[in-house]
This record gives sequence, structure tokens and C-alpha cells, in this order.
Amino acid sequence: MQLRALGRSGLKTAPLVFGGNVFGWTADEATSFSLLDAWLDAGFNMVDTADVYSSWVSGHVGGESETVIGKWLKATGKRDRVILATKLGKPMGARLKGLSRTYMKPAVEASLRRLQTDYIDLYQAHEDDASTPLEETLGAFADLIKEGKVRAIGASNYTAERFEAALHVSEKLGLPRYESLQPEYNLYDRQGFEARMQTLCVQKQVGVINYYGLAAGFLSGKYRSEKDLQGRARGVRIIEKGYMEPRGMRILAALDSVAQKLNTTPAAVTLAWELAQPGITAPIVSATSLTQLHELAQAAALKLGQDDMDLLTQASHLP
Repeated sequence: MQLRALGRSGLKTAPLVFGGNVFGWTADEATSFSLLDAWLDAGFNMVDTADVYSSWVSGHVGGESETVIGKWLKATGKRDRVILATKLGKPMGARLKGLSRTYMKPAVEASLRRLQTDYIDLYQAHEDDASTPLEETLGAFADLIKEGKVRAIGASNYTAERFEAALHVSEKLGLPRYESLQPEYNLYDRQGFEARMQTLCVQKQVGVINYYGLAAGFLSGKYRSEKDLQGRARGVRIIEKGYMEPRGMRILAALDSVAQKLNTTPAAVTLAWELAQPGITAPIVSATSLTQLHELAQAAALKLGQDDMDLLTQASHLP
């Protein structure tokens, strides 16, 4: 499988990244282990998680996903086969949040303990912290790199203005820069990334590992009515985002058409469309079963013709 450079970090990832938010949530420990094994066996190499996963679940406090991954790494000895990415900054308890130097040091140690590893390949700011100077945050990241606890750094959920400012601070002060960006991006949610961030990432050679590549599962085609969402963990988001309104259904129709033509699935088609977009390095995908995983894996080798690309782009165009 052809690997893609993640910015200028020296890290190379397969065309898809496994999103670890499901581990310890919708995938129990045994299922998570089998999914991680199958992911590597299929030729993929990068797993993304966050310290806060899955604090939104009743009875969880955060760290559940990292803990499952850590147990898997210890049980299998496959650490050297994985590009391991995690994030910090979102609330992990009272006053346990943000990107200050005093918080980042204990936060990375906690993640390393849960992950049962000595280093994190890609350590990411999960969200911007306007209350902490960029110089302080990037300086703290620099310390972690010098200590060998982190190989490269990235960011998620930054505005284009703040992300560009962070890149400028790194260049001006000779500090490590954000080598990757994690934005929300898919056929339905295009505007936020394409408006300005896409051009910035291409110009600055920043890797992009976009999340919600399947729009919480909507673009897989398995949710076409509110009845389909009953009992589904992501059902509320699909309804809140309005995915089932006319534009969303128009996108599904285009995906159905291309998938039928190429004898594949809507999920594989939507990910292949993303992989063909300028700046996109590897969409983040999640699976809770081996069947889902193998379906998603098809996207890495799927090439869409220009007519297919045009059909999907036009169907998802904002009025």
C-alpha cells in the first residue's frame, strides 16, 4: 500500500487512519483488539485517538480509548508497526484542560501511561486554547519533542487564522510547527475546510487527516430515514446536522450511482472522493466490526474517474 507523507514530519501514513473513538465505547475490548489486528493486516498503519475519548459516555471519565489501545500494544508487541496519534486539550475534569505548559506536561504523561508506550508519534492540540499564548503551547510541545516523548505535533479544530498564526510563531521562533491538521471534512461538510484552510495546508505542506469522513455514518448510505437511526449512537448528530434534508439525499443518490457503476459501496466512494481532494492526506474512519472495516478499506485502492468526481462534487455543492 502506498504511504503518504504527513506534512514535513517524516511520518508516513497509509491512505486511511483508524479513528479510535469507538474503542471502549461502541467496540468492547475484545472487538477493539480484533479491529486493530485486522487494520494492520490490511496494510494500514495509523491509529488516532484522544485522551478525552470516551468521556461523553455515562460512567466514563476519559482515557478509555487510550487504555484499550495500550492493552493491545502490550499484548501484541506491535508498537513499532503503528503510527500512534493522540490529542489533548479538551476537558478531562475540573481545570484539567487547555494547552498551557503546566497542564501539558502531566497530560502527556497520563496518555503515555494509558497507551503503555514511551513516545507518541503525533501529539495534537485537540482544540485551540485562546487563553494560552501560542508561544507557550508550541514551546511546551518543543520540550516534549526534545525529551523524546513526542515525534511530531498537529492541531485539530483551529480556525484558518489561528492555525496560520501558529505556523508563523513556529517559523519566527524556530519552534516545531504543526505538521498536521484535523478538520471536519466530507462531501456534505465542505465549506469550513475548503473556504481557506485547504489552500493554506497545500501551500504550507501541512498534512490533513480529516475527521467525520463519513459524516457520522450518513455517507455510508445506511441511514436514509429517522427510523434507521433508532438506537444508533450517532443518530442525534445526523439529525442535528440536517443530513437527511434534500441536499443530503441528493448526495446519497450520487454516491449510489457511482457505487453501483463501480461495484463498490457508497462509503468507499465518498472516501475515495476525499482522497482525491487537494491537501487531504488520509481521512479518519471508524469501524465496530470486521465487515465494516473491510468495506472501508476498499477506498484506499479505489480510483474515481473525472465524470464520477464531477457528479459527486456537483451533487454536494452548496446552493
